[in-house]
Amino acid sequence: MENEPKKKKREKLPRHKMPEQQPLERIKNFNEVPLGYSEETAMAEASRCIQCKKPTCVTGCPVDVDIPAFVKLISEGKFIEAAHKLKETNCLPAVCGRVCPQEDQCEKFCILAKKEESVAIGRLERFAADYERNSGQVSIPEIPARNGKKIAVIGAGPSGLTIAGDLIKLGYDVTVYEALHKAGGVLVYGIPEFRLPKSIVEAEVRYLEKLGVKIETNSVIGRLKTVDELFDEGFHAVYIAVGAGAPVFMNIPGENASGIYSANEYLTRSNLMKAYLFPEYDTPIVRGKNVAVIGGGNVAMDSVRTALRLGAENAYIIYRRTEVEMPARIEEVHHAQQEGVQFKLLTNPVEYISDKNGWVTGVKCIRMELGEPDASGRRRPVPVKDSEFVIDVDTVVVAVGTMANPIVPATTKGLETNKQGYIITKDEKGETTRKGVYAGGDIVTGSATVILAMGAGRKAAGAIHEYLLGNKETPS
Repeated sequence: MENEPKKKKREKLPRHKMPEQQPLERIKNFNEVPLGYSEETAMAEASRCIQCKKPTCVTGCPVDVDIPAFVKLISEGKFIEAAHKLKETNCLPAVCGRVCPQEDQCEKFCILAKKEESVAIGRLERFAADYERNSGQVSIPEIPARNGKKIAVIGAGPSGLTIAGDLIKLGYDVTVYEALHKAGGVLVYGIPEFRLPKSIVEAEVRYLEKLGVKIETNSVIGRLKTVDELFDEGFHAVYIAVGAGAPVFMNIPGENASGIYSANEYLTRSNLMKAYLFPEYDTPIVRGKNVAVIGGGNVAMDSVRTALRLGAENAYIIYRRTEVEMPARIEEVHHAQQEGVQFKLLTNPVEYISDKNGWVTGVKCIRMELGEPDASGRRRPVPVKDSEFVIDVDTVVVAVGTMANPIVPATTKGLETNKQGYIITKDEKGETTRKGVYAGGDIVTGSATVILAMGAGRKAAGAIHEYLLGNKETPS
């Protein structure tokens, strides 16, 4: 049994910070902001873990990572073994180590968090995954012989990639259909390079392909072929993971002016289509000098920080509540503040002003105050009478949420959706109202986190496996 004073001493060790690019330097480039742990720092941070008998951190992980085990391996300098332990349940550890909201999940439940700072689980996950990839020692686990069952996965985002990785390791023949020209979903079109380098997503995708997953890009299911046609081709089950990528606007006067973009288009042009590297890549993108981003979530932070890197002199966040109610990760808000983003809080757009050429020149806003809590549990913003004012802008990015893309549900018989267009499932395992069809991620829950979408993929993999073990017939 461990010496008690030694254990107490470990609990008192401060959490190790991760080095970062300096704010004034990083706003000039799209390179990753956090620079990662060194081997020595990773081992020191991992040694803070007290290896609880009942590790509550695991209960906060949607993909059931054995957190104490991989952290212990890092503390012992067994970095490759730590990466292998992670990959037993998480096929995207380098991604999760960067973009998961660990502070609200695994780290929130760390025992140390009750009195001190939690173990930096996310940073250690990133370290182990990066170490394995950079060392060139990525190994492929033994895959069982094919069992004769074929699974179609629609969407190569976090949920689709996760279920593909789980099912291939159970002996299934898995094909992933992706509408865009690159696999990764929101990981490649939504999250900027400075938060998640595309080379890392590509490496994770290549790993799945080495496992045997087939990925068909430029394949819009519902247009190229339907779910019914997939069954006709011999697939035994279908998993729908198309996300919720349709843009949402506010429907206020002047919103059709030139220079007003959905965050979907703005970020896709920059991220997936590499517009920030123009003219090396010839994707056009507006480079506004005075850019307003509407919203307070991670997508809004990604958009406004992208605008700065594209040369904005003034980059604003316009948000109708206070910073306390912002859904964005604390780290992302902090990075935006460091970089000079101007926060216009308790402020709501009511009209866009444009010039004679139809280009936006201003956002008319009204000041807000917080009233009673609404359905989200946050205090409802209430307009302050006669408080309108104008912010001069030449570009606006609307990041107030997304909605379900209707293409797959509209072309699939017997697949029920709710009034918002999201697919209805019987439970968290993803079974839909159509036999043999499962769904998970944002197309079921609405916009959520990468890790929750991955968790849905893991649960659905188990459900599909259970279904096909007892089912000899192809769904109709």
